Amino acid sequence: MVKLGYKLMSEEHGPSELVRNAKRAEQAGFAFAAISDHFFPWIEEQGHSPFAWSVLGALAQATGQLGLMTAVTCPIMRYHPAIIAQAAATMGLLGNGRFTLGLGAGERLNEHIVGQGWPGLVERHERLGEALDIIQGLLGGSLENYRGRHFALDHAHLFDLPAAKPRVVVAAGGPDAAAIAATRADGLIATEAEAELVKTYIDKGGRGPRYAEVGLCCAESEEEGRQIAHRYFRWSLAGWPVMAELPTPHAFAAASEQTTAEAVARQISCGPSAKHHLEAIGKYIEAGFDHIILTQIGPNQDFFFKLFERELAPALREQKAAA
Repeated sequence: MVKLGYKLMSEEHGPSELVRNAKRAEQAGFAFAAISDHFFPWIEEQGHSPFAWSVLGALAQATGQLGLMTAVTCPIMRYHPAIIAQAAATMGLLGNGRFTLGLGAGERLNEHIVGQGWPGLVERHERLGEALDIIQGLLGGSLENYRGRHFALDHAHLFDLPAAKPRVVVAAGGPDAAAIAATRADGLIATEAEAELVKTYIDKGGRGPRYAEVGLCCAESEEEGRQIAHRYFRWSLAGWPVMAELPTPHAFAAASEQTTAEAVARQISCGPSAKHHLEAIGKYIEAGFDHIILTQIGPNQDFFFKLFERELAPALREQKAAA
């Protein structure tokens, strides 16, 4: 059966509201919640950017059964991978085994702030591979020293480890990252309904869960949904090759200045129709993803939760992921 997750958009909600939304997601029957880990929002209209790891600690105490994960954390610039390993181990304990660590190669938007520049794609993947070696080794209790091209570890040891190692999943927008997820991680996460990503992951030996994020804007009318999605999510149409390179919310505003509400609505399901939203979600299930993370765009989370409980969840729970 497909497992359903809820996206905690730290770019659109402050820390207390994120805790409230997670509690509501648990009440609505979501299996897990995934939080974005940003230093900036994508565009200034979104208006928020709390520290994800502080929020995660609060979520572990505010919820009882809800799985928790990052979607995703970048461990190659702003954070040293040893610090992320320590944070993940602590969350594994606080969440009683409910935590999954989602990792990715990141974006200039969040990582340039530490003043080390922003490497090209090949180096980013090299850094991610080394970070995975360090994080997996520390979480597994098998690594203390490491000397790579980009990272070093000097007599490190995590004293507070959960009984079971937290699952580590990797974000992929192309075949190279999907191969990294298959060979060096415990699962895959993506934002596009690309069956080829799933195929590459499986062909390279990946046997873990396959997560996908699906953006929706549930609203009382289709036009209202279009306007909300345009205001808060127009940045997403640029695509990852562009999104990974822009340095500030102002740059994303400029890049999306000519993007219309109609163009956004062609990519994002908007309005009150459960059928319309289910068709959008179904593309990801057909592509082979078995963990679906629903992202409700904009401030009206309550409308989304009511629609989810009434219509979306019963229909989705009857569907099985493609083999």
